[in-house]
Amino acid sequence: MDAGCAQAQPALLDYKTEKYLLTKNRKVGVIYRFLHLAILCYIIGWVFLAKKGYQDTDSDPHFSIITKLKGVSITKNFRNSQEKIWDVADFVKPSQGENVLFLVTNFIATTGQVQRTCAENPVNSDARCSENLDCVAGEPVVNGNGIKTGKCVMFNHTQSTCEIYGWCPVENESLLRKPRLNEAENFTLFIKNVVHFSKFNFSRANTLDTSDETYFKNCRYNPVSSPYCPVFQIQEIITQAGQSFEELSVMGGVVAARIEWKCDLDRPAAECLPQYSFRLQDTKNNFRTATYYWDQERKEYRDLFKLYGFRFDISVTGEATFLCDLILLYLDKKASFYRSCKYEEVKPPKNQQTIQETRNE
Repeated sequence: MDAGCAQAQPALLDYKTEKYLLTKNRKVGVIYRFLHLAILCYIIGWVFLAKKGYQDTDSDPHFSIITKLKGVSITKNFRNSQEKIWDVADFVKPSQGENVLFLVTNFIATTGQVQRTCAENPVNSDARCSENLDCVAGEPVVNGNGIKTGKCVMFNHTQSTCEIYGWCPVENESLLRKPRLNEAENFTLFIKNVVHFSKFNFSRANTLDTSDETYFKNCRYNPVSSPYCPVFQIQEIITQAGQSFEELSVMGGVVAARIEWKCDLDRPAAECLPQYSFRLQDTKNNFRTATYYWDQERKEYRDLFKLYGFRFDISVTGEATFLCDLILLYLDKKASFYRSCKYEEVKPPKNQQTIQETRNE
């Protein structure tokens, strides 16, 4: 160590400063500059270009969804060989669709049920019997349709089951291998979606702003010719999900419909358009419902339906990006304009300023 730079113990009031040592070592210098270059490439290549670190992002938009299904179908041999017309009030559950709705494509109907005694269906193992002792009165049939009366009766010519008290006749288990509502493939699904990116106070809708009331009745979605017409044919949706409508509609299924927004707010707003995708989540879907009515003697009846069909689960994701303040305020050609808009000089009124100057004096 240089004698003129002898190390001393610092005192309480001493001032310390950094000292740099310059060395003429090429190897160390190359490694040092290489590290600088690597850091610079990482910042430019990964942070700015790949991840767009120069942009501010909002990836949690607020959204609303309104759905409507349109179509009409007819089924034969419904009750006493009568025909039945199915419209939107019959085959869509719930009637006011939001982000989840159900479209009926097939069903099992057990019509004219009334509360009385009858033989339980032998498909329920708990209902099979050979004598009355096998049917304990007052016990419900496990996964069955009613309460045991204590009697073992004939269900048909070959099988005997416990007699029950419930809605009779019991549910029919036969399902047609062809969908009863096969016209459903031509039904249309309208999906209206509005997103709002609160971070940038920016909203966008996927529908055309038009006064033509017939536009959405006649258009079909096309990403090029009609991107603002979110009307999809059911058959096209099932095809995009990778399935056949004819096969899937017999037992039903669950289809996920995804709406994805990727908006670069540095570009014109018209370029902010959603992308639609459909994916099959399950190949079976059904539930039961009933309609009730009374005869002239005020006796209650019901028609029981086991409905098969498509459940649509609609989800929305989105991301909006905007050029960050660092670029706008200092590197953009209009930086001075952006700074004048972002920063506003606040001055007190002249009378208050005069009073303050008088007090200072």
